[in-house]
Amino acid sequence: MNQKGIIMLFLGIGSIVGGFIPSLWGAGSFSMSSILFTAIGGFAGIYIGYKISS
Repeated sequence: MNQKGIIMLFLGIGSIVGGFIPSLWGAGSFSMSSILFTAIGGFAGIYIGYKISS
């Protein structure tokens, strides 16, 4: 798998995990905190994918 594929894989995983975190404290699935944590998870996934692939 090339570098772009690894980064995109971790982007997807990070976004899913980040979007799930607010539901642990009872926030709605389309709340502002869910959107914020999805973005944070996506950025974290990009960072981790970049570090792993390089």
